[in-house]
Amino acid sequence: MIFKNDMKFRGLILFLCVFYFTEGHTQKTTIENPIPNKAQLAWQRAELGAVFHYDLHVFDNKKYRQTGNSGNRTNPIADYQVFNPQQLDTDQWIRAIKKAGFKFAIITATHETGFALYPSLVNPYNVRVLKWKDGKGDIVRDFVNSCRKYGIQPGIYVGIRWNSFFGVHDFKVNGTGTFQQKRQAYYNQMVEGMVKELCTQYGPLFEIWFDGGASHPDLGAPDVLPIVKKYQPDCLFYHNNQLAEARWGGSESGTVPYPCWATFPTPYSHTGDTTTDHIYLLKHGDPNGKYWMPAMSDAPLRGYNGRHEWFWEPGDEKHIFPLEKLMHMYYNSVGHNSTLIMGLTPDPQGLLPQADVKRLEEWGAAIKKTFSNQIASTAGKGDRILLSLENSTIIENIVLQEDITLGQRVRAYNIQAYSNGQWRTIANGQSIGHKRIHKIDPTEVEQLRLEITEKTLPPVMERFSVY
Repeated sequence: MIFKNDMKFRGLILFLCVFYFTEGHTQKTTIENPIPNKAQLAWQRAELGAVFHYDLHVFDNKKYRQTGNSGNRTNPIADYQVFNPQQLDTDQWIRAIKKAGFKFAIITATHETGFALYPSLVNPYNVRVLKWKDGKGDIVRDFVNSCRKYGIQPGIYVGIRWNSFFGVHDFKVNGTGTFQQKRQAYYNQMVEGMVKELCTQYGPLFEIWFDGGASHPDLGAPDVLPIVKKYQPDCLFYHNNQLAEARWGGSESGTVPYPCWATFPTPYSHTGDTTTDHIYLLKHGDPNGKYWMPAMSDAPLRGYNGRHEWFWEPGDEKHIFPLEKLMHMYYNSVGHNSTLIMGLTPDPQGLLPQADVKRLEEWGAAIKKTFSNQIASTAGKGDRILLSLENSTIIENIVLQEDITLGQRVRAYNIQAYSNGQWRTIANGQSIGHKRIHKIDPTEVEQLRLEITEKTLPPVMERFSVY
């Protein structure tokens, strides 16, 4: 009887040891393998978004300049009554991006002038002071309603780093001493009030964007993170020096270099560090980073041929990116595990210019044409996945997608093609993440084979497709 009890005891000890070294290890690995939250997952799967830049200086008949003695960051618009979009049609804006295949859109509720496009009760510099619509306009509400009407996820951009009306530069008001301190406290309180207004008056938001970051409250900046998390818990927060749920991809070219990892070593992405090493990190991410932080690629649609226009200016149609450049952006942003956000510029009438609408339509049609004719697709787990084609077929694009709900596990891979009785490598890489697109020379194949050569955990491929 004692022997039997002893055997039971030993069995229990053995079970506990196995549980410890398996379940315990699994739990530890999960902690070290970052995964996206709900907002990040939706943001990455959206792939394409737009940010609509609209501000007072669209109406002032002057070239937009960010910096310098006449820059918009330091010089207020002399007469805010120039803001008068007589044909404002946010439905037209959203129809254009919907047709192009975009999934979300963001509006500059405030930008560098500090002028609010909605009737704020805490910021006196807003549409309520306008003769336009007798001070009863609300472009943010119009925009959000249009987004929901056409099935586009709405987001809001809040420019607080600069404010030419209040004399704010890099979050700090001008001056010194007690007077400056009181003005700073007023500005911070005003910004926090605006963020609460925007987070509580327009329903669920897809993303809230603080351009240039929102600094850190310990450095004297407004304390915006708790407000967003309280009132918009499912909204992507981008960003301040406490938290970034996405990161800027290191340029405004609409692209990120490869490899681009969705992970980062810190929970925030901007520290004021502009060294080469930090820019490299913003562009590439860190495959061993402890925090999920996918990259954003951004560019203005009117950023071609020597210009870089986030805001409408007359005669700038020649600076709209040509279709081939936009397709290059797509392959090198979405196809590099990044979300692409295009800057669009409504004109003084309140319409997205027809030349811009046409180019967006052409771009959407080109993406659809390229990736609508799927030849074959599969999914699977493990280090080797086979994709068989019904017939020997010419392919030009290969799309790989990990199941990123489990994190980014692949570290290196090869793609091999079978034709004429032999296998040969036609592509290879490191990062996959949400999406990796290989554009290859037209190649006739009968089968393809994905081989994972390096990984952190067992890989799970959501998609392995050819076009």
